[in-house]
Amino acid sequence: MSDISELKEKVLRGESLTKEEALGFCELKPEQQEELWSAAEEITKKYCPKEFDSCSIINARSGKCSENCKWCAQSAHYKTNITSYPLVSRDECMRVAEYNRKQGIKRFSLVTSGKKITGKDLETACSYYKELNEKGGMHLCASMGLLGEEELRKLYESGVTRYHCNLEAAPTYFSELCTTHTVEDKIQTILKAKEIGFEVCSGGIIGMGENRRQRIELALELLRVDPHSIPINLLCPIPGTPLEGTAPIEDDEVLNTIAFFRFIHPGTILRFAGGRARLSREIQKRCLEIGMNGGIVGDLLTTIGSKVADDRKLISEAGYEFQTVSK
Repeated sequence: MSDISELKEKVLRGESLTKEEALGFCELKPEQQEELWSAAEEITKKYCPKEFDSCSIINARSGKCSENCKWCAQSAHYKTNITSYPLVSRDECMRVAEYNRKQGIKRFSLVTSGKKITGKDLETACSYYKELNEKGGMHLCASMGLLGEEELRKLYESGVTRYHCNLEAAPTYFSELCTTHTVEDKIQTILKAKEIGFEVCSGGIIGMGENRRQRIELALELLRVDPHSIPINLLCPIPGTPLEGTAPIEDDEVLNTIAFFRFIHPGTILRFAGGRARLSREIQKRCLEIGMNGGIVGDLLTTIGSKVADDRKLISEAGYEFQTVSK
């Protein structure tokens, strides 16, 4: 691989790494890791604001998904013993949103299971968003599957400003994990969302059996959609899914991956998402210093998240300010 210092200086000059330079990180040796992490931290300090970009989610419709994603507890293809339920009530949605607003969380998202949300459920979700938009106090996001232009436009007109759709894994590996849709299907939804005017949140999950090259390939593929925010999840092996016995990715490789993403996306929000609870507090803090400057705080989808107060303390210790929406 190229000299880490030379690559860092190139990024600090405002230049992008070539594909070959990025893939050169595959050859990173253990004795080079600290240098890589420090370089990524320097890039983060130059290009990213001190404000930590916070968001929260509600699992607004759970289970019975037609897709066969091997990592997912909500797929109907696997017996995972999660609780399935239809779209949450207006009262429950407003209760969770209000709790998060009072916590000072910047953005709120409804996340629904299934290939995509349509029909009456979409109309009901849009009514929730219109009410939340009128109340103010938080930006709004939606994560509702592989929507078409008409469905996306309805969400946008309801006050949603950001759409979330993870690529999940590099195209060279995704077909090993899911056969009911493709990375290209996801990209088409994302591109439609951008045409309408949405900011886009798109990232993936690491630790699903992919190799280092494929993690770097995911970061490179995301350049196609130029997301405003990149969630980086760590696999939580769910009993009943095909990945239930997957060994956890090593802490050092988590830090390496964050650094790779920061070199490739120097000014983009890298968002701490699912799976971080298994990391020690020390490693979580180092992740923040290296490049994680956003995060989902509070409870997640089908796994335990974290307490908002604990997150705020850790974020502050890592040198960030907890960004809120002024009302």
